[in-house]
Amino acid sequence: MTVVTLKKGEGRTIKAGGAWVFDNEIDTITGTFKNGDIVTVHDFDGYPMGKGFINQNSKIRVRMLTRKPDQEIDEAFLTLRVRAAWEYRKNTMRKALVPGEKALTEHRPGMGKLGPEYIDISSCRVIFGEADFLPGLTVDKYEDVLVVECLALGMEPLKETIVSLLKEEMAKDGITIRGVYERSDARERIKEGLPKVKGFIGEAFDTNVEIVENGVHYLVDVVNGQKTGFFLDQKYNRLAMQRICKDKRVLDCFTHMGTFALNAGIAGASEVTGLDISEYAVEQATENAKRNHLEDTVKFRCANVLDELPKLAAAGEQYDVVILDPPAFTKSREATKNAIKGYREINMKGLKLVKDGGYLATCSCSHFMTQELLEKTVKEAAKATHKRLRQIEFRTQGWDHPILWANTSNVPESYYLKFFIFQVVEEK
Repeated sequence: MTVVTLKKGEGRTIKAGGAWVFDNEIDTITGTFKNGDIVTVHDFDGYPMGKGFINQNSKIRVRMLTRKPDQEIDEAFLTLRVRAAWEYRKNTMRKALVPGEKALTEHRPGMGKLGPEYIDISSCRVIFGEADFLPGLTVDKYEDVLVVECLALGMEPLKETIVSLLKEEMAKDGITIRGVYERSDARERIKEGLPKVKGFIGEAFDTNVEIVENGVHYLVDVVNGQKTGFFLDQKYNRLAMQRICKDKRVLDCFTHMGTFALNAGIAGASEVTGLDISEYAVEQATENAKRNHLEDTVKFRCANVLDELPKLAAAGEQYDVVILDPPAFTKSREATKNAIKGYREINMKGLKLVKDGGYLATCSCSHFMTQELLEKTVKEAAKATHKRLRQIEFRTQGWDHPILWANTSNVPESYYLKFFIFQVVEEK
């Protein structure tokens, strides 16, 4: 077994509970190996710290799989990991039913023989990389379809075994997976020395999948949609917005498939406008509005949000609710300073369109934009626009995207989504 020995004083991340060993933390590597192989990690004094897979193409030199140095990384090990991930979703995403709700809850194909309280796992993330101790691997479930994203070299030879084991676990609950599609087409693959991959794992199937979330129906295109086809992480944040959108005029920025807009519409908003720069996304959102019989109140337009918001302000437009769900403005620590400017700008432009007494929902999906940084940025935007904010709530990603805590802080690669809801208050 190849042994990776850390420098004295290094390894702070994994010692604190994280999952990564970086290239500059390593003193020596003894033994023969090829990239992607399982190695044992030792502290500088020879103390064994666990096992992971190595890749010299990446600055993340070792991704940890287990803290048990004697653990064999075999099918039995993967079975335990997969079973734990699936049981976690079943235990945490069960819905408490109110009296009479059972008869009203729609049973979905992805629920198998599970009861109506399990509707939230009909579509959810079932494996979330490092947070499920399977680094570099994401598996999303859309009803009876799985979508796989593998971004780590060492996970490549394991991914199909993991998918097979996951299907077996779900079958125990009466869920038959009719197809698996791989969306390993992100740029991160190049850094790992891997080609981009996109295609079926197993037999071909119809990749347009209808899902239901918070009572809203969507048609998900797992081949051409963003990431794995749909952003499941905002599920409960979208639900939270339903509470304040009834009878309101709503502007949803960076609407993608119309998710926040449609949640506002189904909650009884009087008028909803969704903006997105992608014509394909707007077409999808428009079809989803029709699917939910909301086409009369929920409308979508193709526009660059950063350009469109000042035009709306100049035209005197005002909204009861403005929702800002931008893409990550930074994917690296080095670009964080410019990202802060971007978040400040978009929040300033959004705040100018909120009526006094109205509401602003704003978020960041970059783990480099910490909660503290986002708070500071929104405060600066409020000051610059002479707006006073009253926080209603702060939220993160859904329970199916668990945040792994370390001894000193959250493991950053698992904690990325920060979501605020504010009221823009007018002092009487």
